[in-house]
Amino acid sequence: MTTEYTADELLPLSGLQHFLFCRRQWALIHVERQWQENALTADGRIMHRRVDDPFFTESRKGIILARAVPVASYRLGLSGVCDVVEFTETTEGVKLPGRAGIYQPAPVEYKRGKPKLEASDESQLCAQAMCLEEMLATTIPTGYLYYGQTRHRVAVPLTPALRDLVRQAAQEMHGYFKRGYTPRVKPFKGCRSCSLADVCLPDLPGKAVSVSKYIQQQIESA
Repeated sequence: MTTEYTADELLPLSGLQHFLFCRRQWALIHVERQWQENALTADGRIMHRRVDDPFFTESRKGIILARAVPVASYRLGLSGVCDVVEFTETTEGVKLPGRAGIYQPAPVEYKRGKPKLEASDESQLCAQAMCLEEMLATTIPTGYLYYGQTRHRVAVPLTPALRDLVRQAAQEMHGYFKRGYTPRVKPFKGCRSCSLADVCLPDLPGKAVSVSKYIQQQIESA
């Protein structure tokens, strides 16, 4: 039997990428509410601002583009916003209000950098597609990632293995959030570009201590 989450239990879909990049980073942001911006996150925020217009739609040769589309899945327990959803006119798919014909939806996610070795970008895109599938009662076989650094768009097959990764990560995220759990530090090369490097405290003695608890200890001992 599939578990259904309530509206109050939905976690930010965007956190899936943080979680797969570094579970501690995700917990610092979403459990402990820690956040710092660096040049990389600022650049990405500006890039998303260019496409995040929820009142804008555009038609191009049988394709309707909808920007900043809110999505949610009560099976995954995630909600968020798709940068762009392309609706391509075809013979199978969904009907759109006020539009003639049948359309196949596909999410398009914008990233500031270049393709990564890990599947964090693909997983976030897949989660968006799974939300759309649940909302529209359809199947979405492919999504797209557009990378600002390479100015190249990549087609991403939404495979069963990728969907399983999304389900497993979403379930684990909910487990961490419910427990209020922040994983211990596990330094890796990605720490150098992390916007939370100054609050993660990778050299903190007894690395199981949470950042919020450590700060409180320093205040009390001052």
